[in-house]
Amino acid sequence: MLELFALDFMRRALMVGIVVAVVAPTIGLFFVVRRYSSMADTLAHISLAGVAASLVAGTAAIPTALVFSIASVLGIERMREKKVLPADTIVSLFLFGGLAVAVVLLGLAHGKNVSVVNYLFGNIITVTRADLLSIVLLGTAAFAITMMLWRALFVVSLDEDMAEASGISVKKLNRVLAVLGAATIAISMNVVGVLLIGALMVIPVLGAMQFRTGFRKTWEIALGISVLSVILGLVSSFYLDLASGGTIVLWSILFFLVASVAASTRTAARA
Repeated sequence: MLELFALDFMRRALMVGIVVAVVAPTIGLFFVVRRYSSMADTLAHISLAGVAASLVAGTAAIPTALVFSIASVLGIERMREKKVLPADTIVSLFLFGGLAVAVVLLGLAHGKNVSVVNYLFGNIITVTRADLLSIVLLGTAAFAITMMLWRALFVVSLDEDMAEASGISVKKLNRVLAVLGAATIAISMNVVGVLLIGALMVIPVLGAMQFRTGFRKTWEIALGISVLSVILGLVSSFYLDLASGGTIVLWSILFFLVASVAASTRTAARA
């Protein structure tokens, strides 16, 4: 298997995959704890609209998708804070709106939308050097910011009222977390595709939560599941000629099932 990574494009794929495997569950953990998992899918559909806009305008896909996602997610947070509608209704509104905009813009692209398949379902082996640089920079920045704000994000995710009483700026942190989620979606498009990135943000976290450990330990297990899923998915997709995004997600689901069985077995043994 090691000779596989002697290939230049596979080394790029591995580097990008590891970055996404670390960042996705790190941000996803806070979404899951806040019961905000649907936000990942919403951001993915909005990112697709950004990709479609980039095809029409001739701009770079990742930066355009990032701009669309950040603008939309700030709008979601603004509406949620003002209680214009229930939170889940607001998220659904943006999800379907993003999808509708994507469909319309793809229709306007007139034949330029062939490459959009890679963004929909992921094709990690097509990652260029420019993609690698932007993904590493964005991913590193998102991870570093999360680590610096870890304790505050943890408190806000558990109880916003308690966080507010402790002097934490809940509104600002909510916006920061939303923007970090948008960045995660943008850097993950080539790896698992916009239709599957929500799964990579959520499923490793759900698998780790089966063991009912502490918050940080759950994060560490989720990272392990995510990294293994990306590596095994990358290798499997190469040798079996499968779609990389779907293969990676299937491995994460397999690990979730294994974790569920292992946790159930351990609980039964203690009973």
